[in-house]
Amino acid sequence: MPAKPPEPTRIARLRLDRLPTPIGDALVLTDEDGLLRGLDWEDHEPRLRRLALRHYGDAELVAGPAPLAVRRALGDYFAGDPAAIAALAWRTNGTAFQRSVWTALRDIPLGETLSYAGLATRIGAPKAVRAVGLANGANPVGVVVPCHRVIGTNGSLTGYAGGLERKRWLLAHERAMLKAAA
Repeated sequence: MPAKPPEPTRIARLRLDRLPTPIGDALVLTDEDGLLRGLDWEDHEPRLRRLALRHYGDAELVAGPAPLAVRRALGDYFAGDPAAIAALAWRTNGTAFQRSVWTALRDIPLGETLSYAGLATRIGAPKAVRAVGLANGANPVGVVVPCHRVIGTNGSLTGYAGGLERKRWLLAHERAMLKAAA
């Protein structure tokens, strides 16, 4: 069973940064402590703002650079360093169930995939496949919490909030990083 997810916290201000990546500009939300709170894609900014409102209520959203450690980790990951985001500090709000799913996503090894049913079993809720799928889709910290590694039971690429092309690219990128490291 995965580690217990961190408890939700109240946030007064979130900083929104934009970082170029090979698959489009990433939107990066960080809090006052420099923790990553959200990662999405520029073409999905309304969704990121809805998630920020849902998870952090009246937190002020201001434009500004993410901490250098966050920018560097994401840049290094996209440049081909498979370990770059592993130690990146992040925290999310959400229900205890959602946070348990998001924590379990971090345990899917780089370059590998797991089905929604496999993820449900991994968190000790084998009958909650649909709920796991909904929690996976509501993940506010994509890439760092690798929801792109979850696939359909038949092995098909299904649903990714950033689009299937990005999901395909991320999986291929991770496999290429593993191959290069071998």
